Amino acid sequence: MRKIIASLDIGTSTIKLVVGEFIKNNLNILCVSEVPSKGIKKGLIENKDELIPVLKETFHKAEEMLGVPINEVILSIPSYYTESFMSEGGSTITNEDKVINNQDLIRAMHAAIYNKIPEDKELISIIPTRYKVDEEIVKNPINMIGNKLIIKAVIVISPKNNVNKYLKVMDSIGIKVVDIVSSCLGDFEANKTKAVNNKIGAVINIGEETTTVGIFNKGILTKAEVIELGGANIDNDIAYIYKITKKDARDLKENLGLACSNMADALEKVSLTDRLGEEITINQPDLSEIIESRLVEILELSKKQINLLTKKNIDYILVTGGTSEMGDFNILLDKVFTKQHILGKIDSVGVRNNKFSTAVGIIKYYNIRLKLKNKNYCVFNSDELEMLSGNHKKININENSILGKLFGYFFDS
Repeated sequence: MRKIIASLDIGTSTIKLVVGEFIKNNLNILCVSEVPSKGIKKGLIENKDELIPVLKETFHKAEEMLGVPINEVILSIPSYYTESFMSEGGSTITNEDKVINNQDLIRAMHAAIYNKIPEDKELISIIPTRYKVDEEIVKNPINMIGNKLIIKAVIVISPKNNVNKYLKVMDSIGIKVVDIVSSCLGDFEANKTKAVNNKIGAVINIGEETTTVGIFNKGILTKAEVIELGGANIDNDIAYIYKITKKDARDLKENLGLACSNMADALEKVSLTDRLGEEITINQPDLSEIIESRLVEILELSKKQINLLTKKNIDYILVTGGTSEMGDFNILLDKVFTKQHILGKIDSVGVRNNKFSTAVGIIKYYNIRLKLKNKNYCVFNSDELEMLSGNHKKININENSILGKLFGYFFDS
């Protein structure tokens, strides 16, 4: 069975559907569908009637490219009001040979959350941080011999009302949500390296209307918060100062502006008509000063948020999100941060842009949970795989991909 996963990131600016296949542990992107978003405000559903047609269009575009229907996805939800806490649970090994298997691990996870999730909250993730077999701490308990398995884990929860809104919308268009992943977790998985995996750091995603700040301790999300500023605020600043439309402001930001005004060239300029019908000329240094001012504010607020979220020493700050694709953004990071900072880089063919950080990351996050549940998974059935193979013979896809054991939602059958 091929290991193909579909992820959906419902953003304020665009909705991104990514379908990828793991071949020898490498992620190959099969399809990307991106459609301008409607009905979403600051990452949350504001108008489902506006959102539903856009979601249908997103899936329709992907299905046209692949030639097969997509009926289920891994869904990213924003880190709004996400909470996390430590918990512990255990499982008695009851089989005759006392060999620990995946079911023993799942039972220990269930014990870790039993009666610990408030009624108004929804479980998002269980992230094991330590395993103990009898009295011995181990890295991987599977296939070990013992009488008792105890796990210590980070439990990530979110308001049930927020989650249910997404689930109801997806159900209304006939799409099954296989699992839910916090956007912060996706951003970390998409950009992590060996250098940061065992350190304490922060991940900042500058989105359209919000900026998410997450704290990670050795790859484990401990806390997250959202700042209600993003790329749209830059558009508003430009539109207000030059008296132009937000569309023109966004085009200027993306095609002329730089994140660091020191690097701007006065000879780079454009002329356009403002809302009063007057012809105006905008040069790169002036435009970039407006952009840099707002970006510095966002990054400084992110620094303050990091200090509020943790008192521990931060080893790195990783910055991603669509706004981080601006020219000379890395130079601005040098000006703002004194600590080690990393500009995210999504470099898989087909998604070479940081705006795909969350969508790509939740696919990777889902995949690394292989050993937590002994289960085969592919978004397509055997008939659909035959259709997919026929439509994509020109793409070099190994038909004998690794057998998938994907971590599904903990309470499925």
